[in-house]
Amino acid sequence: MPPTTGIPQGQREARISSHSHIKGLGLDDDGFAHADRSGFVGQRAAREACGLVLELIRSRRFSGRALLLAGAPGTGKTALALAVAQELGHKVPFCPMVGSEVFSSEVKKTEVLMENFRRAIGLRVKETKEVYEGEVTELTPAETENPLSGYGKTISHVVVALKTAKGTKQLRLDPSIYESIQKERVQIGDVIYIEANTGAVKRVGRSDAYATEYDLEAEEYVPLPKGDVHKKKEIVQDVTLHDLDMANARPQGGQDIMSVMGQLVKGRRTEVTDKLRAEINKVVNSYIEQGIAELIPGVLFIDEVHMLDIEAFTYLNRALESTMSPHVILATNRGLTTIRGTESEPGYGGGEGIVSPHGVPIDLLDRCMIVRTLPYQRDEIKTVLQTRVKVEGLAIQPEALDKLADDGIRTSLRYALQLLTPASILSRVQGRTEITLADVAETDELFLDARSSARGLQERGEGQYLR
Repeated sequence: MPPTTGIPQGQREARISSHSHIKGLGLDDDGFAHADRSGFVGQRAAREACGLVLELIRSRRFSGRALLLAGAPGTGKTALALAVAQELGHKVPFCPMVGSEVFSSEVKKTEVLMENFRRAIGLRVKETKEVYEGEVTELTPAETENPLSGYGKTISHVVVALKTAKGTKQLRLDPSIYESIQKERVQIGDVIYIEANTGAVKRVGRSDAYATEYDLEAEEYVPLPKGDVHKKKEIVQDVTLHDLDMANARPQGGQDIMSVMGQLVKGRRTEVTDKLRAEINKVVNSYIEQGIAELIPGVLFIDEVHMLDIEAFTYLNRALESTMSPHVILATNRGLTTIRGTESEPGYGGGEGIVSPHGVPIDLLDRCMIVRTLPYQRDEIKTVLQTRVKVEGLAIQPEALDKLADDGIRTSLRYALQLLTPASILSRVQGRTEITLADVAETDELFLDARSSARGLQERGEGQYLR
């Protein structure tokens, strides 16, 4: 049998992060999961359940609830949360966090939670503005003698010519607008628009007339604008509520040395008061009522949710009932475990605390739709390994791939995936172009999986200390 080769010609794939290949839940039009689709392998029942939750979110019937993903490590909980966010749209905010993040030495637990809640709520502001838009065909700054001193020259005005499909217009602009043009790094051939009221300059991209200028370029090309240069245009801006909080919470100090030093000494994290958030919510609500803005609830993903304590869970309960709340997805790999922060509660087993499923209080569990993720089967592990081999541009013999799939069943999928790169290095050292069974066996001898390590410690009686 021929070896499983790397990336086929004409196909571009790259491994950016652990879940960069996830493009969606991989469901068909009827809501049924495919075995291998949108970068997702296996977990059909969990994906179909998340598909139903997705329909609830789209129909705006998921408010006040949360989704809890429960399963063993490495069974795709984070991938499921990311897939739900991908299905909602690429401009929908996705804010991942870990339960232990709330234990910060700088700000309160509830403040960290609320910050992440606000990061996961987007605001799409639509404004109709009077603009000058077109491709820059002329950019000429006019210089004059500096009136403040006899040395040097200063910019008196700037002449900009803009071209559209309908015609060309030459503008004589204030020197302050020239500074904005320099900040945007505008050149002749760029498509820009200038707001008539504020003079703000925005570079849209490079005109597609220059698309063949270079063989290789990371530039974004845009078509020549239609209509007149001077027009009314609807401008859409996407921000999160956290961005608005930070913009209004940061102190706007002066430029003197004491103001700058004061900002440096104060530290990076700024707590936002409830009063300020309430004022921002009022402004946001007024924009929504006027039809200027649209609220876009995103996805807040809290991994290792059992790491939160009873105070954080209580706050989470209240935040879910808020009128401005994102779609909350929780994940945990624990079964029956003690809720953090209840160890000192009297009457609960002499200091053991309140034991609850997944380490989550029952009142919050009642709000959750719980989805279970199951361990991967051998065929699914083999498919995941083949995908990783292709993405990383490796070549592997079928016998070696079968051995790694067996290792995945015996230990875990993550362990089998981790052996791929060391095995490829060993094969390259031996002068081979593909990973063989001997390379996988040697790698397996060099490294221990978690279960083998624990078993070895128990056999040698080294459960507490390494001798």
